[in-house]
Amino acid sequence: MRLSNMILPVWFCLGAALSAADIKAERDVAVRMRDGVVLRADVFRPGEGGSFPVLVMRTPYGKQGKKFDAFVKAGYIVVTQDARGRYKSGGKWESFYREDTHDAEDGFDTVEWAAKLPGSNGKVGTFGISYDAFLQWRLAALRPPSLVAMSAHSIPSSLSALEGPGTIRPGRRLNWFYTGMSPDMRLRSGAEGVKAKNEAAKLWKDGEGERLLHFLPWLDLPKQVFEDEDDAVKAWLRAPHRDPWRFIAACPEVSVPNLDVVGWFDHCNDGIEIHRTMRSTGRTEVARNGQRLIIGPWSHTGHGNRKVGTVDFGADAALNVVQTQIRWFDHWMKGQAEGANPTAPVRIFVMGANRWRDEQEWPPARAKAHTLYLHSGGHANKPDGDGTLVDKPLAAASDTYRYDPRDPVPTLWSAQMFTLPADQAPLAKRQDILVYQSEALTTALEVTGYPEVILHAVSSAPDTDFFARLIDVAPDGTNRDIASGMVRARYRDGLDKPRLVTSGELVEYRIKLRPTSNEFQPGHRIRLDITSSDFPNYDRNHNTAADQNADATLEVATQTIHHGERHPSCLVLPVIAPKP
Repeated sequence: MRLSNMILPVWFCLGAALSAADIKAERDVAVRMRDGVVLRADVFRPGEGGSFPVLVMRTPYGKQGKKFDAFVKAGYIVVTQDARGRYKSGGKWESFYREDTHDAEDGFDTVEWAAKLPGSNGKVGTFGISYDAFLQWRLAALRPPSLVAMSAHSIPSSLSALEGPGTIRPGRRLNWFYTGMSPDMRLRSGAEGVKAKNEAAKLWKDGEGERLLHFLPWLDLPKQVFEDEDDAVKAWLRAPHRDPWRFIAACPEVSVPNLDVVGWFDHCNDGIEIHRTMRSTGRTEVARNGQRLIIGPWSHTGHGNRKVGTVDFGADAALNVVQTQIRWFDHWMKGQAEGANPTAPVRIFVMGANRWRDEQEWPPARAKAHTLYLHSGGHANKPDGDGTLVDKPLAAASDTYRYDPRDPVPTLWSAQMFTLPADQAPLAKRQDILVYQSEALTTALEVTGYPEVILHAVSSAPDTDFFARLIDVAPDGTNRDIASGMVRARYRDGLDKPRLVTSGELVEYRIKLRPTSNEFQPGHRIRLDITSSDFPNYDRNHNTAADQNADATLEVATQTIHHGERHPSCLVLPVIAPKP
C-alpha cells in the first residue's frame, strides 16, 4: 500500500468499537526504571480477553481519578503513570526548566514495559495534553522500538515560547507552581506549608496570589513558591536564552506520526512550530507525512467546546477530541482502512465564518500580504479617538502614551488565567492603549496565518515592551480579541542578542502575532491596539537597563509611535482570497 493511502482522516466516522464491558483496573503497578527508581502506574484493560494495543499517558498532575473508559471500550489497554517524583512515583521530580532530566529515559522504559504487559499486542501509543505532551516529545527522540504513534496536544516548541521574552509569564507560572506543583513537593519533602492543592488554591485566591504576582524581583521570590525546583527556575531566569527543551533540534530523531489538537487562543499554540518542523525534518517518511494538526477556536482548556469564554462559535466548532484520538490510533495501531478521500495535514476552524477547512500546510502558502497603515491626528489613545487603518501611508504624524509598570494594562482572561477571545470593552477608558480602526468592511476579509505589526517607535526608556492586538469590531460594538503579540526592546534581535535602546532613538520593531484564522464579516471593522503591557499574562517591563529578573526598580516610559510616509508603521495581514 502506498504511504499516501495509509494516512487516515482524523475526523472520519468511527468504526465499530468493542461492546461496553466491565473495565479491569490495576492500581499503582510498579514500573522499574533503568536506574532502579520505581514509578507507579494504573492499568485499565477491556473486561474481555484478547490482544490489544496499549496507550500510555505519563503525567506530573496525578494519575488518580482520570477517566479512560472510551479508550478501553474501543479496544485499548490504557496505562496512566505518575511522572518521576510526583505523587505515587519514586525519585525526584525534575521540572522543564532543567537542561537534563530523566524524562526521556523514563518514557522509553515505560513504553517498552507497556509493550510487554499481559494482553498487549506489542504496539504502544502515547497521548496527553500540555505537560503530558511535553513528556511525549521528550521520549519520542529516543525512538523506543514499540512506539507506533503519538497524540501530543498543545505544548510549545521551547520554554521561551511558553514563558515570554527572557522571563516568566507570572499569571500562569506562579499560579501553576503555587497551587499545582509545590504542594506535592512539600508533602514528599516534609517542608513547611500547605500540602494539598485545594488549600493552596484557596490561599492564592484569598490574597497570596496578588502578593506574589506583584512581588519584585522574581529572583528573590521565596523558595516556598518553587520549592525543590527553586534553583532550577532561578538558574533559567539568570540565562533565559537557553533552550532546555530542544524540541525543534530533536525533530530529525523522531520517527512516528503525531496528532496535535490546539486552539487559536491557547497560550501553548506555538506547538504548531513542532508540526511544521516534523513535516520537513522528521526521521522517517511516515513521521513526516503522518503529522496531523487540528486548530480550533479554543483556549488551553476546553478543546472541542463550541463556546469559549462568552463567545459561542456555533455547533460546528464542537469536536469530540477523545473519539478523534481513538480514530487516529485505530488507524496507526489497528490498521483500519482509509476513507475515500486523502487526508489534509492541517484542519483549521475559520472564526467569523465559523466553519472548518482542510489545508495542505501551515500557514497556507496561498495567503497574500495585505498591508494597512496606521494613521491619526495625534489622538489615537482611546477607541473613540482619531486612530485609523488606511490602505496607504499618509502624512507624517505620531501618537504618544505613558506606560507606567505600576499601573499596567490588565489581562482579560478566564478565572483560571487562560487567554480568551475577550471583548476589550473593560479597557476602553485607558489612555495607555493606542487604537487604530479601519472603515466598516463592505465585503468579507479572511485573515489566516501570522499577522505582523511593524512599528516605528521611540521610547524614553532603555528597555520597554510593545504589545499589538488584532481585534474584530462588530456592528454592535463588541471588540473581540483575535490575535496578539509582543516584543521586548532589548531582545528585538533575539534572546541571545540583548541590546538596549537609546532614549529618544527611533527603532523599527517587528511583532509577529500568534497564529489565527478569522473572517472579518461585512459591516465589521479591523482594529489594532498598541500598548506596552498585558499583566499578569506577561511580566511588566521595568523600563530600566537593569536585569529585570534581579532588580525591582520601576520607571515610567513615554512611548511614541510614528506613522506616515517617512515612518510607515503598519499591520500586515495574511489574506486568503475567496474562491471564484
